[in-house]
Amino acid sequence: MPTVPTFFHRLLPRALGAWMALAFALLSIVFTLVLSAVIERKATEQVKSGIGYGLADRAAQTSDKLERGMFERYREVGLIARRHDLGADVPLARRRETLERVQASYGYYSWIGLAGIDGRVQVAARGMLEGADVSRRPWFDDALKGDHVGDVHDAVLLAKLLPHQAEPWRFVDVAFPYLDERGNTVGVLGAHLSWQWARDVERSVMAGVGARSNVEALIVDAAGSVLLGPPDSAGRKLSLPSLELARSQLGNGYVVERWPDGKSYLVGYARGHGYADYPGLGWTVLVRQEVLDAYGPVRRLREYGLIAGVLLAALFSLAGVLVARRITQPLGELAESARRIRAGEPVKLGAEHGRYVEVQALSGTLDALVADLMQQRKELKELNATLEQRVEQRTRELEQALVTVSAGKQRIDTILGTVQDAFVAIDLQGRVVDWNAAAEAMLGWRRDEVLGRLAVELMVPAHLRANALDALQRFRDTGELEIQGRRVERVLCRRDGSEVEVEMTAAIAGTPEGPFFSIFAHDISGRKQVERMKNEFVSTVSHELRTPLTSISASLALLADGMAGELPADAQGLVGIANASSERLVRLIGDVLDIQKMDAGRMESSREVQPVLPVAEGAVAAMAGLAAQAGVTLACEAGPGAAALRAGIDRDRITQVLANLLSNAVKFSEAGTTVTTRVEDGGGCVRLSVTDQGSGIPEAFRDRVFQRFAQADGTNSRRSGGTGLGLSICKAIVEQHGGTIRFDSVAGQGTTFVVELPAA
Repeated sequence: MPTVPTFFHRLLPRALGAWMALAFALLSIVFTLVLSAVIERKATEQVKSGIGYGLADRAAQTSDKLERGMFERYREVGLIARRHDLGADVPLARRRETLERVQASYGYYSWIGLAGIDGRVQVAARGMLEGADVSRRPWFDDALKGDHVGDVHDAVLLAKLLPHQAEPWRFVDVAFPYLDERGNTVGVLGAHLSWQWARDVERSVMAGVGARSNVEALIVDAAGSVLLGPPDSAGRKLSLPSLELARSQLGNGYVVERWPDGKSYLVGYARGHGYADYPGLGWTVLVRQEVLDAYGPVRRLREYGLIAGVLLAALFSLAGVLVARRITQPLGELAESARRIRAGEPVKLGAEHGRYVEVQALSGTLDALVADLMQQRKELKELNATLEQRVEQRTRELEQALVTVSAGKQRIDTILGTVQDAFVAIDLQGRVVDWNAAAEAMLGWRRDEVLGRLAVELMVPAHLRANALDALQRFRDTGELEIQGRRVERVLCRRDGSEVEVEMTAAIAGTPEGPFFSIFAHDISGRKQVERMKNEFVSTVSHELRTPLTSISASLALLADGMAGELPADAQGLVGIANASSERLVRLIGDVLDIQKMDAGRMESSREVQPVLPVAEGAVAAMAGLAAQAGVTLACEAGPGAAALRAGIDRDRITQVLANLLSNAVKFSEAGTTVTTRVEDGGGCVRLSVTDQGSGIPEAFRDRVFQRFAQADGTNSRRSGGTGLGLSICKAIVEQHGGTIRFDSVAGQGTTFVVELPAA
């Protein structure tokens, strides 16, 4: 008995024509069914959308009719309240007749009357409630407060006076203050609009639709209570997604949701927003239909689509079988010719099979292959004679290559073992794959303890591990290593938990097993300690020098100004030189202290959002005296909208930046030229620029412009008393504000420094 796989194997076709016929049939069936499914899906979505928007339109129509109807009554009662034929000087019968005509003009006015300012009904249509006290009714008090429409409520005083009906009497109140000829409020005109009006509006919109399609309409007030709807829902409070959507959107829409009765409905919704000067009461109209009834056309559409798909698949399959037989007929003839060649019969393939270009080419190729086969048999015999010699030669070459590789690996291991820097190799999953003796000495872990473990858990302090993992993930995503080819300073963690500062280089290396990170780390803890001691020393000395130098500078300034009497000309010149030198020392010490604060992260900054243009104008005004001494003109320009540009800045620090830039510009400008400061919108940032007309920055110095103590040789920078710290301080202050600073310079034409700060 054959096994199951053998049984199915026998059922499969063996001829190419049968395979092609089967493939055509399967492809036709799959293509047709997929196409039918796509078309049916798109059509279904459109039909569902059409049904949903149909209900939404019904809800919108009902809501519009309600709002317009309430607007008419709102406007009508407001106009009646302005009539002067209802005043106290008009006979009571005539006033009553006027109100009865109004009531007769619109049948849904269940009651309309005029109450005095004391709340007593003075006159009403048909005399109903005349003399009754309505001062405690909400409509009376709200009208005096300016709220002229009240929401739906049950009848109270009128319940016993109006004719009996199947549904309880319910009203919507509309009331306006009644004014005399001098504009004084003398009463309130109120009208009770029968809620039956809303029922008739709902019937007019839903006429013919509700009975035919089981469509129901509900009117819900702003609190979610049903004002009008099916008998089992009146007065109930609903909490539905459709109500939330209606409150949060302008316009109408639809949604499928489950109601408290356990059924799923397709619900169209529309929320009223009043009409013209009528403010509206926030009513929401819901038009619902059970999902099974609403999507009945969709089910029928799916059935039609499935039937059409099956019929089309059958037709395409039949056509595929006929086409496959036609295509494979020449191949069958070619196979028969090949069988005859194998049997030893002389057959010329290329001359007999020319129906298709491909078959003709295949026939010619087979003829050539038969001829080549004989030639290759002859060459194979000759090749076998020399094969053993070639194998032996290749084996010797391979052994030599293995010896060379082994020697190279041993040499690399020796170098890594004797190098003084720690070496760590990490694969792309972050696991340690190599670890030299210097790494053992630096970090305290033996090589056999760390191989295969995550490097971030061994080497990186806990507070820095998230950043290290992010950098590794970015490399996996982009293939870019931020620190590749650069020497960077990092903090590593030893086995005992202590931290060590290192200078590190990293690169990507590759092996047959895959790429890895090659990392060399040099302990710089000692150097960092020396730098900290140096910085503390410089800071201490600067502080100690600042106080006496300030006193010296102040004293020399007083002498130069003649506070101690007029000095001889020679002495005056010497005092001037000493005063200028002391001021230069004070500025140098101030700059050094600023640099030390920046390095220590103690630079204080008190930022607040403020206009930037006044800051720039103040800096230009402060530098006007220096510019005048050099014969240079200062100008401040404001770009379009500059007066409205604001940024969160420390006014003193930004003024310091602009003062440094202006001071440099004046120093490098010839007498008679102009230095221009400009404030403009940089597209999301505030752009400040300082432009001079000097000789420009030398090409060789441009890379070092923002370095500390950097000064270009061959210029007047040193003659003018610069410290080389100003631009470095500017860069630090701007970056502390989240901005950038750059420059553009053209030799012989001048330089422009540009500061861009985030706009508020």
